[in-house]
Amino acid sequence: MNPREVIRVALRALARNKLRTVLTMLGIIIGVGAVICTVAIGQGASAQVQAQIQSLGDNIIMVFAGSVNTSGVRMGNGATKTLVNDDADAILRYVPNVTMISPIAGASVQVVNGNQNWFTRANGASADITQIRSWPVVQGSMFSDRDVDMAGNVCVLGNTVAQQLFGDQDPVGQMIRVQNLPFRVLGVLLAKGQNSNGQDQDDMMIVPYTTVQKKISGISWLQMIMVGTSSQQAMPQVQTAIEALLRQRHHLRPTEDNDFIIRSPNEMAQAAEATSLVMTFLLAGIASISLLVGGIGIMNIMLVSVTERTREIGVRMAVGATEEDVQAQFLSEALVLSSLGGMAGIALGMVASAIISNVLHWSTVVSLLSVVVAVVFSAGVGIVFGYYPARRAARLDPIEALRYE
Repeated sequence: MNPREVIRVALRALARNKLRTVLTMLGIIIGVGAVICTVAIGQGASAQVQAQIQSLGDNIIMVFAGSVNTSGVRMGNGATKTLVNDDADAILRYVPNVTMISPIAGASVQVVNGNQNWFTRANGASADITQIRSWPVVQGSMFSDRDVDMAGNVCVLGNTVAQQLFGDQDPVGQMIRVQNLPFRVLGVLLAKGQNSNGQDQDDMMIVPYTTVQKKISGISWLQMIMVGTSSQQAMPQVQTAIEALLRQRHHLRPTEDNDFIIRSPNEMAQAAEATSLVMTFLLAGIASISLLVGGIGIMNIMLVSVTERTREIGVRMAVGATEEDVQAQFLSEALVLSSLGGMAGIALGMVASAIISNVLHWSTVVSLLSVVVAVVFSAGVGIVFGYYPARRAARLDPIEALRYE
């Protein structure tokens, strides 16, 4: 019997009792659908993390002001005031493979244009910040190093702030008030949208960090230094060199903790991806239990089918069918049953992923690899759980089978 004929006979046998066939496939359908959906959620989370890291820029190292221990009470990160402008200059001058650098000093501010006002974040930075973060200015231009040196009253607006203050008008060249100080708008940044935490990345403005220090916040220290490196491969060496340099500059003894924190987006991405991967495997493992239950259901139904068709098996053997033919027939029925359930499960998983994405606004990604694995796995379930009933059918005594009522 050729494979096409085997499949045709298997489909005809399954069609004899459609309701039982559908109910048997339900376990496979639900199991495959659950696996596809959980993997899609995990891959969507991973893709979202990668997109968030890319939005920060390429090959970035971030040096944060650290925490401090006061009278036994440990303050939060950013509590120290030891990270200063000279530290940023020293990193750029003395650490190899550092290409750009931007001191960061921010403050929450009220911005006003005519009768429109908006509460936002003024991020003080250097003129290199747009290159470090790969965040281009789409209207107008970025402020210059001279503006930083002079603590100029100039700014570049995020898309949200520009929309709130100016609507459809062109903001470039216009004057606004920031904490009652006049500022000239030089440009508008490319819209980036929300980050993975749901925060609007465009709800901010960039001004020279010296302006924030001298005119808005009245401080001399920095909250962060953002460092651009020449390549991703150079980042570990750059981190080590920055740590050694800052410890020397801050006069820290070998027994003292750092009063700063060094992080890179790649480290955060790896940690987030590792967590996401563990959760994906955990959820997929739980969902796979449905496949196991579906496989047991297939074995149960196939055993019932062997009992019901004992006389049919005897007739087939009597007219020349071999044990291999009978085994192939019942094994093909189990394989067709699980494969059809697998394909329906894939469709269910895709639909469920789309619903989750649209209703719950979770990022989901259904990859080709997960679909292929689901098909192979469901077919494997049919073969594994269909083998015993098929083998049992093939070993029936033809004479006893013909006598069976």
